[in-house]
Amino acid sequence: MTRHIRHAQYFCALLLVALLVNAARVQVVQAPSYDRNPANRRPDIARYEQPRGDIWVGGRPVTGSRDTREHLRYERTYKDGPMYAPVTGFASQLYGTTLLESTEDGVLSGADPMLAPFPLWNDFTRARNAGGDVVTTLHPAAQEAAYRGLTGRKGAVAALEPSTGRILALVSAPSYDPQPLSGNGSAAARAWRRLTADKDRPMLNRAVRQTYPPGSTFKVVTAAAALDTGVITDLEAPTDSPDPYRLPGTRTRLTNASKGCADASVRDAFTFSCNTVFAKLGVEVGATDMTASAQAFGFNNGELRIPFPVARSTFDTTLDRAQLALSSIGQYNTRATPLQMAMVAAAVANGGQVRDPYLVERTTRPGGGTLAAAGPRGVRQAMYPSTAGRLRAMMRDVVEHGTGRGAAIRGATVGGKTGTAQHGLGNSGIPYAWFVAWAQGDRELVPRVAVAVVVEDAEAGGGDAAAIARAVMEAVLKSP
Repeated sequence: MTRHIRHAQYFCALLLVALLVNAARVQVVQAPSYDRNPANRRPDIARYEQPRGDIWVGGRPVTGSRDTREHLRYERTYKDGPMYAPVTGFASQLYGTTLLESTEDGVLSGADPMLAPFPLWNDFTRARNAGGDVVTTLHPAAQEAAYRGLTGRKGAVAALEPSTGRILALVSAPSYDPQPLSGNGSAAARAWRRLTADKDRPMLNRAVRQTYPPGSTFKVVTAAAALDTGVITDLEAPTDSPDPYRLPGTRTRLTNASKGCADASVRDAFTFSCNTVFAKLGVEVGATDMTASAQAFGFNNGELRIPFPVARSTFDTTLDRAQLALSSIGQYNTRATPLQMAMVAAAVANGGQVRDPYLVERTTRPGGGTLAAAGPRGVRQAMYPSTAGRLRAMMRDVVEHGTGRGAAIRGATVGGKTGTAQHGLGNSGIPYAWFVAWAQGDRELVPRVAVAVVVEDAEAGGGDAAAIARAVMEAVLKSP
């Protein structure tokens, strides 16, 4: 009898070990596949059972969480949703996350291992930490000025702090309110259908995901290339440029909207935006050096993250001389995001140096302690400091005497460049209006802000692009 009891004891122990092994297999080995199974709602229930961390602008949160008392308990809320949508994106129980809600989801949802005091214990218990917060670099007054300036228009604004690369404003218009997308009911589905069917594409982030022909604002890059390579040494000397200018190897004649461009100096051609002078100048610089200069400013870089990805701005590397002429005045295949053109203006303001832009200042724990902070940003020399100094002077002339008078600010030094970009089949589309600029308070040592504005209707907004830029720059300069 004792032998049979002992055998039963061994058998029970074996069953217990098998049970423990199977439990470990299910909870550790097979857990990821169960988590990914569409029929398993536990991950979603766990994800939304606590409030989400917040995104902060200027010392206040622009997001929140609402208790719905449902299975997916907490739903995302937004303050001034349309104004900040190009930064926050949306967090939807049906449609996932975008922009900062996506790239910083680990922190905001509490899933980031860095939020756990004992990460291995959390792996064992499968507990979720309280969500952390994301503090942005945005300047609230500049963001509001940009948003109000674009009301009723299509376009975008990007503003930077030249010396650091901090993004001060990022606005896209028309925009949308992310709030109706937050839930999982029929209202969210209706909002999604309405937004995705809208021909104005309000969910497109035009500031970082849309590229435009930059038009005459690209003449900043062409002028930098000409000065750096020594093609131009005297800004006041005549350039021997005909008006009209026949594109090399073609019968096509390029003309100007301004008068007095024939044989104009580079300074005058820049001030009054003479296409003929800069098209000829780009050909003289050559495709190799023009490409190198454009790439030094950030063109053809498909790896830029702020932290969400930025569309690649392009300068074609396979050009004949006629195409090079057009590309050098921001036409043909040259395309840029507003953020890229803000980087061009910032490089001029910052002595020729380009700082990689960034949008997140730091992430914090639920109690406020810093989780991670923005480290030193990448920097490259887009042009010689002497070239940047000469370009600053020419950009000041544009605002003081040329086509950018609408950007002048009392008590500040402002430099800018206007641009009108043709597009569409046979240039049949309504031209885009551009303005890029930088501003420095009279009592300040360095420029504090660089900005790029594009309005997708030059007839309605051409004069307004400079006014929008002025409002954004004033907002920054007025702050302490």
